[in-house]
Amino acid sequence: MQLLAFGRLSHLDMGGVDIPIEVTDSEALRRFLGERWPELNAPGVLLAVNQTLVRGAVPISPGDEIAFLPPMSGG
Repeated sequence: MQLLAFGRLSHLDMGGVDIPIEVTDSEALRRFLGERWPELNAPGVLLAVNQTLVRGAVPISPGDEIAFLPPMSGG
């Protein structure tokens, strides 16, 4: 599984994190990683699975790309 963090989250070094086999959906992954990096649980932080934004629990697998995106502003 490839874990990515962008924007203000890009300082997180998630490379080499071993994901337990029982983590099989996006919300379980967020909870697991959020224990180490609480900022992943902050309001507005979005999660993308294979470059598609997701909400709620969606299935994930070892070959997936998971990205955490902070709240964005624009104008």
